[in-house]
Amino acid sequence: MMYKLGVDVGGTNTDAVLIDENLQVVADIKYPTSGDVYEGILCAVREVLRVSGIDKTKIRQAMLGTTQCTNAIVERKNLAPIGILRLGAPATMAVRPMLDWAEDIQGIAVGSKIIGGGFEHDGKELAPFDREAARAFFQEMREKGVKSMAISSVFSTVRNDHELEAAALCREVMGEDVHVSISSEIGSMGLIERENATILNAALWKVVGFMIATLLFITTESKVLKKDAPLWQCSLVALGADVVIYLIFVRLFSISLPETFLRAIL
Repeated sequence: MMYKLGVDVGGTNTDAVLIDENLQVVADIKYPTSGDVYEGILCAVREVLRVSGIDKTKIRQAMLGTTQCTNAIVERKNLAPIGILRLGAPATMAVRPMLDWAEDIQGIAVGSKIIGGGFEHDGKELAPFDREAARAFFQEMREKGVKSMAISSVFSTVRNDHELEAAALCREVMGEDVHVSISSEIGSMGLIERENATILNAALWKVVGFMIATLLFITTESKVLKKDAPLWQCSLVALGADVVIYLIFVRLFSISLPETFLRAIL
């Protein structure tokens, strides 16, 4: 008999449930969610294993659901201070980033800049990438202690050359440990919608990163999952732990993880 483990981290309780291969509930528990999300997940997983009495090596899949990101946005808590760079001058100067956002959440942006760059819908260059303006902005953000950047560009879903160049320059100026979200890997065609999603992505990297790292560490450390065991995203695609690490930390958040951390969880 094989089993699946599900963990849902809510604002009030952290729920854990085990189901068997026939989709029958084997055990389910609730554990109060506190400021220490790690403790909540750890205790929930341990308790559901204890109540079920199953052999934990028989667990073949793990799933994580959470309202922590929604809560962070609604409550304006745990959002990282960010810098916002748009590559789209002069074409997009009329509408600045975060124009219609609530004033209190606009405060997450330590700095915002629109510079030359971007492409037309057919892939032709709209304007050359203003490398010197980008460098000056990144230096300003570094001096202000910013550790997370949101970079967007006009029609970057058609061509993302300028976004990639800006991201590389960002790490060169601000250091390899800076967290860079680029819009071509996050949103779809519309610039403002894609930019907004990128801004939230950059602001939420600590929340999401901690959640995923916690689940992976707990399940692997507790020998619930092996390296090649599948975890599940909301898209319902089964992924190995190492692939989730890449998609969540490297692709979504462009985070450079230290080797010691990767070795610990993988």
